[in-house]
Amino acid sequence: MSPAVYQVQPLSRPPDGTVRVPGSKSITNRALLVAALADGRSTLEGALFSDDTTYMAQACTALGVPVTAEADDRRFTVDGGGGTFPAAAAELFVGNAGTAMRFLAAALCLGHGRFRIDGTRRMRERPIQDLVDALIQLGAGVRCVGRPGRPPLVIDADGLPGGAARIAAAKSSQFLSGLLLVAPCARNGADLEVVGPLVTPPYIDMTLGVMAAFGARASREGYRRFRIAPQRYAARVYRIEPDASSAHYFWAAAALTGGRVRVDGVGTASLQGDIRFVDLLEQMGARVIRGADFIEVQGGGELDGLEVDLNALSDTMPTLAVLGAFARRPVTIRNVAHVRLQESDRLHAVATELQRLGVRVRELDDGLVVEPSPVHAAPVETYDDHRIAMAFALVGLRVPGIAIRDPGCVRKTFPDYFARLEELQP
Repeated sequence: MSPAVYQVQPLSRPPDGTVRVPGSKSITNRALLVAALADGRSTLEGALFSDDTTYMAQACTALGVPVTAEADDRRFTVDGGGGTFPAAAAELFVGNAGTAMRFLAAALCLGHGRFRIDGTRRMRERPIQDLVDALIQLGAGVRCVGRPGRPPLVIDADGLPGGAARIAAAKSSQFLSGLLLVAPCARNGADLEVVGPLVTPPYIDMTLGVMAAFGARASREGYRRFRIAPQRYAARVYRIEPDASSAHYFWAAAALTGGRVRVDGVGTASLQGDIRFVDLLEQMGARVIRGADFIEVQGGGELDGLEVDLNALSDTMPTLAVLGAFARRPVTIRNVAHVRLQESDRLHAVATELQRLGVRVRELDDGLVVEPSPVHAAPVETYDDHRIAMAFALVGLRVPGIAIRDPGCVRKTFPDYFARLEELQP
């Protein structure tokens, strides 16, 4: 059982070393679903084992697709269902895993039978109507059965006809990713048009990259139109990269403390957009060394401020905001209004907790302005949000007396985060 509070120990001197981070959550859940839809047996190496990926693996098993989990070896073995699911009925629970909810909502339409998918109280507050509307356009029988536009969903499925659909993805790119992942298995493929803004577009590139690795190709016109012909996913052995979203905390730690931290296995060849967080650290004064399969950050002097549109890297927003308290000029973050709809209202949560630590911060409709401020000790509330816990723990590397409440919430994506953070101690 996790302790109710985790007391962060300040570093006695700047860190100097290499940190291991687990496999990418975003890639693991995409690969699990694609492997479940493939012909034959796939092996996913370097996979993440966390709450979110466990929900996805358990859902696939409940749908009649056997998934063997070998956590010690970081490996999933998946016996694919050839574009559908054997089960004719299932009641699925996916916690607060957005990827599992959105991807499975689309994939269940490929089945034959009645399925219900639900999540936590917070998941029941998170939007899904834009995805439901697009699936209906593709011929699916799917509906929200609780609060309008929110989970739980019931799907009456007899395969997915496919065809043309318009999709709004201003609230989550996972809506578009879910459609893309299942489109090759639709009877007529899909012609998808994105209407309005698309948030976090690098995750769409990731989705297409995973699909291509299993043999399914899409043609595209930027981020506006995607055409996917009917295709079969082919089983394979697939290696999952370490998680750039997890790595960015350690790159930030180097910049914050004036140390050196290298993360192996994720570099310029990565599918993950969050590697671009180091570009921001470079603008703030850190030195960055990039390789095809590693990135190293070396902290220098005082961090500088910046103003940034963080839409494409919005998972890093809490971390950048935390760094802003220690910069010599303000840090202004904009165009991330959609993070209010994630595991918590992240803009309000980050502003509240920074203020609790004595930091001057202004909450905008779509971002934050963080002023350089003296930071004092306080317990940090985490709102059952892993990214709040992990970002604010970095404060404790410099400021004594920082306590993280409900540290177990990091199980969602990085179960041993605090143990890895302790590896920075000399």
